[in-house]
Amino acid sequence: MSGLYGKVIDDHGKRPRNRGSLEEPDAAHEDVNPLCGDRIRIELRLEDGRIAEARFGGSACMVAVASASLLTEMVRSLPPGEAAALTLDRIVSEMHAELRPARLSCAELPLSVLRGAVKQLPER
Repeated sequence: MSGLYGKVIDDHGKRPRNRGSLEEPDAAHEDVNPLCGDRIRIELRLEDGRIAEARFGGSACMVAVASASLLTEMVRSLPPGEAAALTLDRIVSEMHAELRPARLSCAELPLSVLRGAVKQLPER
């Protein structure tokens, strides 16, 4: 095991994928975890009814950053409805780590933000 939370969280937390913003995203949503102050923004770009690009930004702990990094990789090429249907259990499973209950809200914030962004997309 590497770091406090394991290899996957350590890797994605220190070297997040898809961090940054998109030029002219089709949807964007931002929210904050009131328990700890983590703030995450997710931007989406669609192509042919699927998520072509997903980027995130914000100021957050390693668990939330790792979750956002993993999530933005997982949703690429998915239809928005399938992306929004991903579960916290699936994301935590991809982290290959046991998270304390207090840290689950950190991992869930990016998923909640993604769902908010999907709601902004026009019906197709």
